[in-house]
Amino acid sequence: MPPRIQISITGGKGGTGKSFVAVNLATLLAKKHRVLLADLDLEAPNDHILLGLERLENEEPVKIFLPFINYNKCTRCGVCVKVCDTGALLMPPRSPPIVFPRLCSGCMACYYTCPYNAIIEGGHIIAYSYLTHVRKHGVEFKLLTGILRPGEEHVPPGLAIVKDKARRISDDILLVDTGAGTGNTISIALQYSDLVIAVTEPTPLGLHDLESILEVVEGLGYRSWVVINRYGIGDIEKHLEVFKKYRVERYFKIPYSMDAVESYVKGIPIVVYKPSSPVSRSFYEIHRALEDEVL
Repeated sequence: MPPRIQISITGGKGGTGKSFVAVNLATLLAKKHRVLLADLDLEAPNDHILLGLERLENEEPVKIFLPFINYNKCTRCGVCVKVCDTGALLMPPRSPPIVFPRLCSGCMACYYTCPYNAIIEGGHIIAYSYLTHVRKHGVEFKLLTGILRPGEEHVPPGLAIVKDKARRISDDILLVDTGAGTGNTISIALQYSDLVIAVTEPTPLGLHDLESILEVVEGLGYRSWVVINRYGIGDIEKHLEVFKKYRVERYFKIPYSMDAVESYVKGIPIVVYKPSSPVSRSFYEIHRALEDEVL
């Protein structure tokens, strides 16, 4: 069954504190709910580091389709090469097609269009997923982590598989931590969101990428809140204008503090490491709003 509710943490720009927000909210929500935190930044997942986990558990390969050629059936008609839009199939003069696995996106267009059934369905491991039971800091929840194999060309198919797994194993709250950017991988991660929380910072770069991600969220038709991390290091007047433009429902401020840096280094969520910190009080405010208005 799909989760009861999906809350997605995103932000466009890298380094704004998406994972920092995600692990602290997961810790607070887990006190009352069954939570699955899905780290869908396949190229650089780090939720487990912020949680102080020494290892990830239950490794499973993430496979996509890879074509193999039955040369007894292949007539060198070239149809498979023509429909391949990633350059994974090449047919030299007077030779049958050659497959370049690293370039294959697993779309199966070649498989379905070959008129002679000469394409054999194979598989290629592009990533690994890990389902870790977190039992630390006085709470318990599940962490699903996707990690792309080094050098892989195509993130979206692997991300879609890990995201589907997250929705199948989560029965209460699915908390999604997306990667950076605003491309198709982010849209896949955000799919089915009941609420999107965009994390930004009071800087010109933060503002630029905030507007980009809010445009994506608005286009997808999802509710949006904003968290201004490191509040106090810059002006937020232009941020407030962007909130109105994209109909952001609520925004919260997490003050700049060395307490947050220390919690990073310790690998302990700040709501556990320093529960009386002004940073922790900001997370309590966000948590109360989620309980009152979303859950």
